[in-house]
Order: sequence, then C-alpha cells, then structure tokens
Amino acid sequence: MTALFSPFEIGSLALDNRIFVAPMCQYSASGGVPGSWHLQHYGALAVGGAAAMSIEATAVSVEGRITDGCLGLYNDVQEQGLAGLVQHLRRLSSIRVGLQLTHAGRKGSCHAPWDGGGGLGTEGWPLIAPSAIAFGQGRAVPKAMEAPDFKRVAEAFAVGARRALRIGVDYLELHLAHGYLLSSFLSPLSNRRDDAYGGSLSRRMRFPLEVAARARAEWPAGRPMGVRINCHDWLDGGLSFDDTLHICAALKDVGVDFICVSAGAVVEGVRIPAEPGYLLDYAARVRKATGLATRAVGLIHQPQLAERAIAQGQADCVAIGRAMLFDPRWALKAAISLGVQAAFPRQYGLGSPRSWPGAAAALPGY
Repeated sequence: MTALFSPFEIGSLALDNRIFVAPMCQYSASGGVPGSWHLQHYGALAVGGAAAMSIEATAVSVEGRITDGCLGLYNDVQEQGLAGLVQHLRRLSSIRVGLQLTHAGRKGSCHAPWDGGGGLGTEGWPLIAPSAIAFGQGRAVPKAMEAPDFKRVAEAFAVGARRALRIGVDYLELHLAHGYLLSSFLSPLSNRRDDAYGGSLSRRMRFPLEVAARARAEWPAGRPMGVRINCHDWLDGGLSFDDTLHICAALKDVGVDFICVSAGAVVEGVRIPAEPGYLLDYAARVRKATGLATRAVGLIHQPQLAERAIAQGQADCVAIGRAMLFDPRWALKAAISLGVQAAFPRQYGLGSPRSWPGAAAALPGY
C-alpha cells in the first residue's frame, strides 16, 4: 500500500485514500442553483477514484457571490437544487462530498473569467468589506461593514451550515482564503479598521473566528468542518506565515478539524511564485504546529509528488484542482502509476490498462 492510497479519518469522516477534488468554481449556476453542467461535472469527478470531493465555493448571501453564475445556499430553491445534486452523486459513487461556504466580499460582482473576470460596474451589486478599499483598478469600492452587517453575515454562514447539513454533505469547509470577505479581515492590506475588528492580529481575526464558531454550532460534533486559508499574502506588510500559524491555532480552538493551506491574491497584482508543490512546506509547518489534519494544494499534478507529500508527512491529504479539470480520472491513473489496484467503476472495467496489453503507454506523465 502506498501512502497516497492509505485510508485516513478526520473525525467521523472515513476516507479510502488521501485524495480530495479541490473546490473549483464553475460559474455556471442559474440563480445560484446547480444545473446540467454541475450534474455532469461532479458526476464525472465522483467516479474518478478520489476519496472526497468539495463542491465549489457556494455563496451564503446574494451579495456574497463572485459572479451571477455562482452557486448559492441562501434560499430554499438553492437548497433543493444542491440536495438533488448530492443525491445524484450518491447514486453514482461512495465518494465523500463536502461543500465550501463563502462570501466574496470586495472581490464580488464580477464577470465570469471567460468574459474577462473584471468588475460588473454599474450593472453589479453593492459590496461589503472590512474597509472601503476597492480590490483593484476598475473594481467597485465596497462599503465598510457596520454592526448590522457583522450580525447579518455571521447569521448567513450559520444558516448556510444548517442548510448544508440538511442537503446531506459529509463535511463542511469555510473559505478564509484568496482575498474573499473573511480572508480580507485577516490581512492588514485590506483591513484598515481601527475598531475591535481591525489593527492587531487578534482583532483582525476576531470576525472570521466568530463566523467559524457560529458555523461550528450548527454543524454536528464529530462531523468534520475545515477551513481554507492563505499561507501568507506574498507582499511586504501583509499577512505573514507566523500570523497564519496563530490563526490556525485559534481556529482549532473554535472547533475546526482540518486546514487546507492555499494561496491567492488579497490585493490586485500579487505575483505568487507558483511551481509544483510550492505550498507543501507551509502545509507541513501548519500540520506540525497545530496537530490539525492538513490538506495540501498547489500544482500537485504528478502522483509521485502527491505520494511523497503524504509519505514524508508534509500533509495528511492532497487536494487536486486543475489536474482534475483536465482529467477527472486523475486518481485512478495515479493508482496505476503507483502500482495500486485502482477501483475502476465496474462499467469501466475494460478501460483499466491492466485489461489491454500495452495500455500503460497511454498514460503519459503518470
């Protein structure tokens, strides 16, 4: 047995291997409701051999969307649609299904990436953020949050967690990365407040911790709740990695079970020196410092790299994103590459390279 294909448990969540499908926005919902695209997209991923799969960033309020094609979980129609998607996946596979809750904050009200990804301008919706600072050129200036906004957003995450429980997902994730609302509170580059929610690190992380605690109160004990967080801001004067370690320890204290160590722009123009496995050392340090189950991301395209990451204790699990978009069967092919018996769906049994001579050559890069 390889490390990558060994079983693992996070609370009550039993995983057959250490591979997650990372949450990846599809920008293809209508009114926040999943449609035909989501059925085929997640259906293909569900039978691809990963142990778990996170449904993409799902907004907790209408203002919390990145685009008008984002999934939402703030009304009954959306809840019904997502419940139908989860039921569809259950009929296909035993893969564990999670959901990522988010609020886009000042990075909301945008065009889809294939339409340039810029701000919607006068056609968009009002934004909120810690401070009245636009994400970048051409983006709307958000309103600095006031007391009613804090109450409303925290309640929206709590209600989103309650709805997620009803639709039947196995685990919950909160998005505290990539410069979205909760992430923007953590960074001194986007949080310039001088009240109880800004200034020192303990004050900047106050609201994200309040949100995490509210969500945890709605989520059953033993059922995992995790957080995706930036390792640091990649800019002088921004959130440091030492800050992130303190935040992760505080998240553990409010009941978070796992951390996904990620990277993303908190301000426009950040250049992140990405290369295969570039976040693994950060994940390893979070794992060692906190004792939390740790999930690594960051261009982990090759099975051998993923295997080393788990075998060397840099992470407990890996989340595969772009490589899964390119090839939903990534995990099955990784198993073959590492000499593990791949659990092909029986309908696809004849597609296993072991069943037709010379087929291993058809797996370039594995």
